[in-house]
Amino acid sequence: MALPPLPDEAVVIGAQVVDWREAVRVAGRALVDSGAAREGYGDEMVRMIDEHGPYVVIAPGLALAHARPGDDVVRDGLAVVTLAEPVPFGHPHNDPVSVVLGLAIVTVGGHLESIADLANVFNEASVIPALAAATSVDEVRRLMGVPA
Repeated sequence: MALPPLPDEAVVIGAQVVDWREAVRVAGRALVDSGAAREGYGDEMVRMIDEHGPYVVIAPGLALAHARPGDDVVRDGLAVVTLAEPVPFGHPHNDPVSVVLGLAIVTVGGHLESIADLANVFNEASVIPALAAATSVDEVRRLMGVPA
């Protein structure tokens, strides 16, 4: 399984947010706008972090926000949000975060595969700062290795 496509609506560059909750909700809104998720998915992603802690901060400067497959997921989708100013999530080593990925996956198996595929994208440490500095949707897609 490859990563889901990344339509223009799923990319937000230079988002102005006050905290991690707003950053995650921007990613949720991008998933809704791209047709991958329903209203409420962003709140569900925030609830998962509130419940389980900042486990979504998977590398320095990078958060992978997601919730369990369920009724709020319409189809597999990926969102990329770069932040104008990094925000802390409360992670002891990887804060502050400058790039938030939103992931909506229909099945549990697909969810795990997508996370593994994303991990491969970020094996190269230079990808995170390059994403944070990206100025166009096409540049984000190129760095992520995904189609529109």
